Amino acid sequence: MIGLATEVTHKIYTMCMIQDGTKVLLMNRPNRKGCPGYIAPGGKVEFPESIVNGAIREVKEETGLTVTEIVFKGIDEYCDPNQGLRYMVFNYLATATEGELLKNPPEGDLLWVDMKEALNLPMQDWFKRRFPLFFEPGTFEVSSVWLAETDETLEATTKNYGVQR
Repeated sequence: MIGLATEVTHKIYTMCMIQDGTKVLLMNRPNRKGCPGYIAPGGKVEFPESIVNGAIREVKEETGLTVTEIVFKGIDEYCDPNQGLRYMVFNYLATATEGELLKNPPEGDLLWVDMKEALNLPMQDWFKRRFPLFFEPGTFEVSSVWLAETDETLEATTKNYGVQR
């Protein structure tokens, strides 16, 4: 049963796929960090930083790389009406970076992987669905109404803007 919360909390996060030719940089998050498996760098946007600056900062903190070319790819949001929670992830694609990878990254081991092989790695279903959207032309919007208590998706919408189908 859905009970609409009277107060709404917004949580804003970023994810930044880093691409170098035919390879992407993924990190293998351990179970203790949540969302175990391979994932792109990202994290919480700190107030009052801009969303893109949050993405660039998260890449630096988690990989050691400095993003020099970045483009907005889309938004992915999950709304839980029972909790009054709107969890928004702003997604970016970085196609140029500088620097060296961290030797002991804080969020998980880093791996450059061929884009064609990436989906063979263990990863969360939501990331597996989002992965190809980073590389399609245009931008995307993924929106889900989800009940955390029962892990049930009530409604899901995916749109691609600027893609001829």
